[in-house]
Amino acid sequence: MAYGEALTLQRELARRRISREIPHDMLLLVEHPPVITLGRGFHVENLPTPREFLEAKGVEVFDVERGGDVTYHGPGQLVGYPIFDLGEHRQDLHWFLREIEGSLIDALDAFGIAGDRNPGYTGVWTGGRKIASIGIHVKQWVTWHGFALNVTTDLSYFDLIVPCGIPNVVMTSIQREIAERAGRDLWNRTVDQVVLGFAERFAMRPQMAALADVTS
Repeated sequence: MAYGEALTLQRELARRRISREIPHDMLLLVEHPPVITLGRGFHVENLPTPREFLEAKGVEVFDVERGGDVTYHGPGQLVGYPIFDLGEHRQDLHWFLREIEGSLIDALDAFGIAGDRNPGYTGVWTGGRKIASIGIHVKQWVTWHGFALNVTTDLSYFDLIVPCGIPNVVMTSIQREIAERAGRDLWNRTVDQVVLGFAERFAMRPQMAALADVTS
């Protein structure tokens, strides 16, 4: 799904969640064409690549309302957007971020990858390498934006930015960590494990829906 389309969808679903038109939480799971997003904490020096070069390479750039600095989304990366009402869980953003991290750490464990937190930073690491980035926005305790988990991502795109504004950070992926060939099987297994991780952390019952069901 194109990033702009997903952003419009998130904002509309969040509006409907705030107004109670939608009575339940949702986790949108998507894959984007190459795109760079700039959060509220963006510093210009963390995007050293000229925008003209990015456009020529087919990489879109969006300024968005999420927290954090600059990040990359692209094919082979599982991007999750939780549209959650924290009033039904816990009105604590730090708790919510730690639970997202925990959900991803639980999912990675199914692949034999030891996920971990890095004190002072939001996201998930393994062996000192960053495998997932997280940035959210909240209004009236309803969240949108979310996480990006590298599954079979072309990691060379991260060379275009300073990921999350962290100098010298090394990015990795599930595929790189387990030395497994790319394939939809790995992707589908990752989706399943992330859904289970969120369901267990937030005491929810997984119920998969197609996009047509979500937007109806």
